[in-house]
Parts: sequence; structure tokens; C-alpha cells
Amino acid sequence: MLNGIRVLDLTRVLAGPFCTMMLGDLGADVIKVERPGRGDETRGWGPPFDGSGQSAYYLSVNRNKLSIALDLESAVDRDVVIRLAGDADVVVDNFRRGTLERHGLDPAELMRRNPALVWCTITGFGKDSGRPGYDFVTQAECGWMAITGEPDGDPMKVGVALADVIAGKDAAVAILAALVARGRSHGGRRLFISLLDSARAALVNVAQNVLVSGVDASRWGNAHPNLVPYQLFRAADRPFVIAVGSDEQWVSCAEALGLGVLAADTSLATNAGRLAQRERIVKEFSSKVSGAPAVIWQDRLARAGVPTGVVKTIGEVIADVDASPQFGMPPSVGGPARFAPPRLDEHGSVIRHGGWRVFESTFGQTDGR
Repeated sequence: MLNGIRVLDLTRVLAGPFCTMMLGDLGADVIKVERPGRGDETRGWGPPFDGSGQSAYYLSVNRNKLSIALDLESAVDRDVVIRLAGDADVVVDNFRRGTLERHGLDPAELMRRNPALVWCTITGFGKDSGRPGYDFVTQAECGWMAITGEPDGDPMKVGVALADVIAGKDAAVAILAALVARGRSHGGRRLFISLLDSARAALVNVAQNVLVSGVDASRWGNAHPNLVPYQLFRAADRPFVIAVGSDEQWVSCAEALGLGVLAADTSLATNAGRLAQRERIVKEFSSKVSGAPAVIWQDRLARAGVPTGVVKTIGEVIADVDASPQFGMPPSVGGPARFAPPRLDEHGSVIRHGGWRVFESTFGQTDGR
């Protein structure tokens, strides 16, 4: 889909590399620029490391890329970056404000030289902030932790660095839109994506609840502030979830669990009525489902058309998909895993010599230029 699109990856850690990996999954040619010696910080974020010494963290977001190590303090290496940017379609960076400019790599100047270039900068707290941005800090400052965890427990972060992941996806979406616009206007675009903006936008209905009601949000644990029953329950052998999203599903759910009295109660016929009697419903459901294994309830609810699922471990999840220790989880946007995550500077010499032609000369790809 993006065959022939050249992406210069000046990012590290998670949000930026996740964005450029998605573009690579979609067929783009991606060259990852790293610091000599250490490379991307996540190369050292382990254990676990695989048999060749690559960290699992690094491997998770760096397939379908080639690597070159370049020192931005070196004029010779800066010239390599300038040449690559001059023939690129997209540049993605996540340097702190002013860093590239201090090294003679001003995005505005490079875009002047290459007017069709799409340049996306991913920051922690916006283009005018110099604060370093990590997912954990973003989750704290954007309200996520305030609404995650048990009601009487401490604020809790999400188990995945989800603010980074969402920002990476937002960046990929913005880049794709800019490429479409470029096809019409033949001009590039300067884009800024921040973890702050992405995390705040992802509050969606939770923020809207506060805007409409004027009442601040709170933690609900595994329950839902707007829907009942929509939470975790414990069967005799393992936890599972029930997600009732309509009045019709409510009746089907209660009847499937053998709780016909609840199904027939007109005071529970609407979601507003069920919200008012949350404690009663949860108590009845909890007592009922604790008497049999989850598979029994899963079967009954599935036949009734009620959304439900067991709480799987990560091991159970990856057993169900075509995942590998080398290439990670399958691409969510389609596309093949063409190249394994590169070792530091693995393609440095051929990129220095041939630039973007490395994809054709090394991998037999052509870009139609």
C-alpha cells in the first residue's frame, strides 16, 4: 500500500518507533537512525533478551526497518541525514525542542530543500514544551490514573504503555492524511503529535460525562460508569466479563444465566433503571455465576448473543495468533513482516554508500521512481 514511500525514522523508545513500524508494515521503506554505540534506549531495556542479545522491548516495535548509526555531532554524519531527508517522503522525529536545530538539522530548512516532505514530530507535551515525555507521566497528568484501579485503591496506570501506542497511531494517521493531501497539492506538511493531546483525546466518553454532568469522574475498577451489568465476574474456576450494551441484551443475559426474575422486573428494563440498582444486579449475578465453571456461562451467553469473554493471560493470547519471538505480534494494519528488527548499524555501510537504493540493491525492492 505504501510501496515506494520512504520514511526516515529519527525516533526512539516507543511512540515514534511504533508509528514508523506501522508505516513499514504497510509497505514503506524505513531507515532508522540511531546513536552510535548505544542506539535506541530500548535496546538495553531488558531482560528479557533473545538469544542474540536483542531486548524484547526493542524487538516489539522495530520490524520492517533498516538501521544506520549516525552521530549528530559529526558533520559527515549530519550530511548523511541531510541526504536521506532530501530524498525522503516522510521524516518522523521525537527529539526535544531545539535539539535538531542546534545540530544543524532544522526541519524548516530541510523541508525548504525538499518541498514535498512530510515531517512529523512526536513530543510529550506539545511543540512548545521542552519537557521530556514518558507514557507513565502522561497517564498521570491526563486523568487516566485517576479513573483506573479499584474505587478504594490507589490510582493505577494501564498495563500497556497505551498513551505511547495511541500517540504512535495518531502520528501514523496524520502522516497518511498528509500523504493523501500531498498527492493533491504536491506540497509537504509539518505535523506535531503529542502524548498529551493523544491521551486527553482518548478520554472520549469519560471526559464527556464530566462535561455534561459537571461531576468529576472516579474509579470503577472493572465496572462501567454508564452500563450495568458491564464488568468482571468470578465463575467457579476463573474470572470472566459480561458486557451488556442494550436493553435487549439485558433480557437475554439474565435469562441465559437463569435469572428470569431479574429479566421480568420492569424496573430493570432500561439501562438507567439498572444503574439505579447496580448493587442488587451485581450481587445476584456474582452469586449465580460462582456456582459453575466459566465455560458453562460462556456457552449460554454466547448462544444468547450476549458479549462475554474469559480473562486470558498473555500466554493464552499469543498462543492464538501467528506471533514470533523475532517479529512480535502480527501487524494490526495488515502487511507482511518483511525484515526482522535490525541490529544497531546493521545496514550502515550500504546506506552511507547507496542511500535509499539500499532497499533495491539489498532486498530486490523497487519504488517505481
